[in-house]
Amino acid sequence: MKRLFTITHVIALVLAAATFLHAQETKTTDTAKRQTRITVGGDAIVQAQPDTAIITVAVVTQAKTAIEAQQQNATKTEAVVRALKAASGTGAEVKTSGYSLQPMRVYRENQPPTITGYEARNSITVTMSELPKLGTVIDAAGQSGANDITGISFTLRHDRPARDRALQDATKEAMSKATVIAQALGGRIVSIAEVQEEGFQRPPQPVYQAEAFMAKRDASTPIEIGSLDVTSRVQLVAIVEMNP
Repeated sequence: MKRLFTITHVIALVLAAATFLHAQETKTTDTAKRQTRITVGGDAIVQAQPDTAIITVAVVTQAKTAIEAQQQNATKTEAVVRALKAASGTGAEVKTSGYSLQPMRVYRENQPPTITGYEARNSITVTMSELPKLGTVIDAAGQSGANDITGISFTLRHDRPARDRALQDATKEAMSKATVIAQALGGRIVSIAEVQEEGFQRPPQPVYQAEAFMAKRDASTPIEIGSLDVTSRVQLVAIVEMNP
């Protein structure tokens, strides 16, 4: 009789354990069914003041012979470089960014081209952070002999703070979208499965063309710097638990 009682209890315990495991499995399955994933994107644009200007000027000379064009160019370029260094200050970088010497040709019908002279071009690039000196630098370039000023571009060398703000704003926008979608579905966000930065971008830099500079040689050249837009995009995957 004692043995039967023990076996009965064992059977009861086994059945209870099986029932419990089945209930746990059912509960887990039901919970999984109540969850869904949503993917959203967040965008943000932060405006920042540029901290660096890049100016490119050139000295172009023409002469009958190549050596004359070279010599004239060397003399004028030396004067331009001295003027640019003095006007841009000690923190600026002044360097040669290009040099060319090419024949000037005249083309006539049914005749081989004729070389009428030579043109030498020496391009100089100034990279500077003292933006208030831009007008002075441009004036110095023109007054010292630069006769081809291609323009100015602006950039943001120290862009980390602006990038961080844009990334933070983009993430907040993505979270806001995910929350709205979850509520519209009748659920709530329980976790974030994935967050990915899709891209960081600065739009084309504002560029000032040469014509504006060359027209103002007799007056101080005004420069309006403006601002740059720093763009960030984030993709976020959220786990939403649906209300029963």
